Amino acid sequence: MQASSNHPVREQVIPTPGTSFLVKHFSDPGSRANKTPNWHFHPELELVYVRGGHGRRHIGSHVSHYRDGELILIGSNLPHWGFTDQFTGNKAETVVQFSTDFPTADFLNLPEMRNVSNLFDRARNGLSFSGYTRQALGARMEHLIKQDPMNRMLSLIDILQQLAISEDYQSLNADGFHLQIATHGYDRFNDIQQFISDNFRRDISLAEVSGVASMTIPAFCRYFKKVSGNTFIAYLTNYRVVYACKLLGDDHSTIAEVAYDSGFNSLSQFNRAFRRCVGRTPTEYRSDLMANVMGILPED
Repeated sequence: MQASSNHPVREQVIPTPGTSFLVKHFSDPGSRANKTPNWHFHPELELVYVRGGHGRRHIGSHVSHYRDGELILIGSNLPHWGFTDQFTGNKAETVVQFSTDFPTADFLNLPEMRNVSNLFDRARNGLSFSGYTRQALGARMEHLIKQDPMNRMLSLIDILQQLAISEDYQSLNADGFHLQIATHGYDRFNDIQQFISDNFRRDISLAEVSGVASMTIPAFCRYFKKVSGNTFIAYLTNYRVVYACKLLGDDHSTIAEVAYDSGFNSLSQFNRAFRRCVGRTPTEYRSDLMANVMGILPED
């Protein structure tokens, strides 16, 4: 995936007339591909449910891989990439976008809405939900598109309340930089991420990427560690492994082809890095993934 510029594109979110928020449902796995900018943001929060499939999470400074679907809440103005395309293998995707004071500012300030208000605040990091929460609330999200406006609003409020009290979640940018669109620090980091996205398949030297940031190597290394929580080398390796996870879902590629297409110089280097990041070999990962797709394995 490549963005059209070095900065995220602002997506215009326009609710359907007569409603206060937007619900979109894509039943064709590839139907959402190229419908929105890959690297984008919007003032509205976004709740996304991906049923089945596997792909990449790229939320702010966080890059990781999801398996067998995803339920994720993205905070206001938090840049992110799309979660599905024609290669993801998902069965459906549902997207809900709503304002930061949904349903109204006064309603959100009621004592009964305290948990939901706190959820909105936590969402600025990006929250990924798993287990029963993902399964049950994802199924409810898919029914929103069929409901009349009033019941749809009441259902969304209850879904948000259940997310707010769930313990089945991971904060994606918990140790990272809280990205703010207007800050100089974000612009610099975004340039670096775009450079990585465009060039990760080849060798990237610290001197080269430091030049992209207009910094000396020592200053760049300190900056990058502070912003991302990782060294540049560790971040780049993880980025390549996440990309490899997606390629491993395509059984037309050999393990060696996946390694080289992901930017690794040798198969042994790839195997070591993959095992360190994922906890198993690429061959084991592919076998588990294929079994999951066939419904042999239970959900993690």
